[in-house]
Amino acid sequence: MAKPAAASASLPKRWFLLLLVVFSASTAAVFLIRGAFDSCDLRREVADTQLVVSGAPVAGRREKSPLEFMRSKLVLLVSHELSLSGGPLLLMELAFLLRGVGSHVVWICNQRPSETNDVIYSLEHKMLERGVQVLSAKDQEAIDTAVKADLVVLNTAVAGKWLDPVLKEQVPQVLPKILWWIHEMRGHYFKVEFVKHLPFVAGAMIDSYTTAEYWKNRTRDRLGIRMPHTYVVHLGNSKELMEVAEDSVAKRILRDHVRESLGVRREDLLFAIINSVSRGKGQDLFLRSFHESLQLIRAKKLQVPSMHAVVVGSDMNVQTKFENELRDFVRKNEIEGHVHFVNKSLNVAPYLAAIDVLVQNSQARGECFGRITIEAMAFQLPVLGTAAGGTTEIVVDGSTGLLHPVGKEGVRTLAKNIVDLATHVERRLTMGRKGYERVKSMFMEHHMASRIAAVLKEVLRQ
Repeated sequence: MAKPAAASASLPKRWFLLLLVVFSASTAAVFLIRGAFDSCDLRREVADTQLVVSGAPVAGRREKSPLEFMRSKLVLLVSHELSLSGGPLLLMELAFLLRGVGSHVVWICNQRPSETNDVIYSLEHKMLERGVQVLSAKDQEAIDTAVKADLVVLNTAVAGKWLDPVLKEQVPQVLPKILWWIHEMRGHYFKVEFVKHLPFVAGAMIDSYTTAEYWKNRTRDRLGIRMPHTYVVHLGNSKELMEVAEDSVAKRILRDHVRESLGVRREDLLFAIINSVSRGKGQDLFLRSFHESLQLIRAKKLQVPSMHAVVVGSDMNVQTKFENELRDFVRKNEIEGHVHFVNKSLNVAPYLAAIDVLVQNSQARGECFGRITIEAMAFQLPVLGTAAGGTTEIVVDGSTGLLHPVGKEGVRTLAKNIVDLATHVERRLTMGRKGYERVKSMFMEHHMASRIAAVLKEVLRQ
């Protein structure tokens, strides 16, 4: 089995400095429709749900930020944790967008470990360097900020646990200015203790149509509460990531560097899954499909380059039972030379530059949205994804990628899709180009900023 790798050393200074600021918000959470869109108009009604989506800036001239109206406003961002998972990274991105237009931004983290680890230290300093004030979630200053703030953003359902224990009698005063940004699709988040105040906030913002519909039905049927005004906001790629994705020199440098660190050749085919390693993200089923694809290729005597599976998102310091299961599967099936485990990273751009196909294999209800999917498409990569959740809102089956069922029944289909893209180079490249075009028309930072701006204007009017 190849050694864990990380793209870091020996890059030219210019690109090394550039890539330090590129980060992704994909993983877990992080956070959908039963069809795909083919234009920039994302408006669609979800029963009683109010949708807000704005158009793109005019190409060819520098546009004023749609968030300019937030200048000098005080915004409190409440995160349930600070980690490399999708939810916290998305909230950080919102913090930086608001700071960019002159908002006063304060960050608190409700579930902070007693000891600061390297990840928390790095992320907190990243925020401080950008002018985001970081406070303790339970200090009086945090309470005072919530009372004075023009807007309070609760990030994820779990952040609701901060309200009663900290704000206490001031909860009713703060609720009317709360925008609740929800990324979760898992059933265990539907607890009254988390979301009992949800009907009384100014609005909820959800990353996909499918998730919005799911929350509306689940809160009504299981908890007996109504959702507030709900806004669906698709995410977009950061300017920093797009700058790397669109620079052929940068991509070639990163591709060569990462492949060398993994011990694979330039001509080898790399299929990667980039998510925090957990059963819900489907790394186990991906490896089963990959192993089956190797068997199909041998059985049919197909001529393809050497194929490799890359699992980005491990934590070598804390190998869970599930991670050990993955490694056991690799050893038992004697595919160590074809499978590579890579530690989770704030910067996924090097791996997107190095691979040939992204596999988005989130299980159950799928991803709420799946930021890594649009990031991969920016790098002109085809996507093999589960036909569930946000992936169906992003990937056009047969055009920008191929979809397969969730669960064990999807293993064989994914294996066949892997073989299909391995044996049809032109189809693989065409899907990548179409995915890039789709990102440019729908999933850029300015698209996301316009959508969020429309939501914030509505919430502030209330």
